[in-house]
Amino acid sequence: MNSRRDFLQKLGVSAVALQLGTVHVWANDKNASHQPYDGKVLRVAIMGLGGYGTRVAGAMQYCTKAKLVGAISGTPKKLTDWQDSFNIPAKNCYNYQTYHEIKNNPDIDAVYITTPNGLHHDMALAVAKAGKHVICEKPMALNAKQGQAMVDACNAAGVKLLVGYRMHFEPHTLEIIRMRKAGEFGKILFFQGLCGFEIGDPTQWRLNKELAGGGSLMDIGIYAINGSRYMTGEEPIWVTAQETKTDPVKFKEGVDETIQFQFGFPSGATASCLSTYSQNNLDKFYLNGQKGWAEMQPSTGYGPIKGRTFKGELDQPVTTHQTVQMDAFADILFNGAQPPVPVDGNEAVKDLKIIDAIYLAVKTGKKVDLNLS
Repeated sequence: MNSRRDFLQKLGVSAVALQLGTVHVWANDKNASHQPYDGKVLRVAIMGLGGYGTRVAGAMQYCTKAKLVGAISGTPKKLTDWQDSFNIPAKNCYNYQTYHEIKNNPDIDAVYITTPNGLHHDMALAVAKAGKHVICEKPMALNAKQGQAMVDACNAAGVKLLVGYRMHFEPHTLEIIRMRKAGEFGKILFFQGLCGFEIGDPTQWRLNKELAGGGSLMDIGIYAINGSRYMTGEEPIWVTAQETKTDPVKFKEGVDETIQFQFGFPSGATASCLSTYSQNNLDKFYLNGQKGWAEMQPSTGYGPIKGRTFKGELDQPVTTHQTVQMDAFADILFNGAQPPVPVDGNEAVKDLKIIDAIYLAVKTGKKVDLNLS
């Protein structure tokens, strides 16, 4: 069996973690204090041991307030590998038929669901029923109806529901948000979000309507959707959208290749965004105001994030996003911390309402009104 180091390197996690390092900050305070932590540690089991689950697991090795203690998978070999590589006790490992038994395991506080989108809803409901906090990757569900059911189930069970909005803790992002709140850009006029790459294997789950819920919009388009909201500081009130499909064999019915979508905001600001599975080199946010502008490129990748404004280059700390996120989640769950941008289920339902509206706008060719209150 591989050693932990070999396992991490094989999956590309330790190299990423070592390259990016960790800076446990939520904003741009380069002089933040890093006193030894002696508070309660969030004990997490990861459900779904694929590429992203493995990235989170690797990043959590550097957390101070959160610890990986469990694993849930439908693949027995992955469970045994993780036991060895991440020092996970066998008693904290479950498969998809037995994970409801975590209700009897006092060593697990929360389950982080990193499975395909189409599985999130049922798994979240089961985890909540087991009395564990739910952490779910984005998009949280296939549609707003499912998302609201997840919120309701967690509320009924008395557990918290958090969503993996890692950019909500990224220092360059938070510096632009700080500048916008301080009025340094003046009245916000326009946002642009470009998210895309050329997707490979046509048999992967991201191109499966049942598992993904769509195509590029459900995968990377969520970044532009959510980014338009935290960058402008407003909620959109209408959406228009258009779909382009050049390869109907690879991108079957219900799986979008490219969608362009536009938002209008109460202040009169607008947004123009694109998500695509057929173009590389698209990871850019641009915010324009009456007094100045901000640009991020890369804007949402795993790092390092780069940004500049009309005042010059941003020099905020580089972080390992998932490490900072998981430590922040511990503060939210145990200490009642309030993040600069919400990361709860209600925040995710708003994004899902927008996704529903975008698909409706594509289908009808009409402007769709939004009410996210």
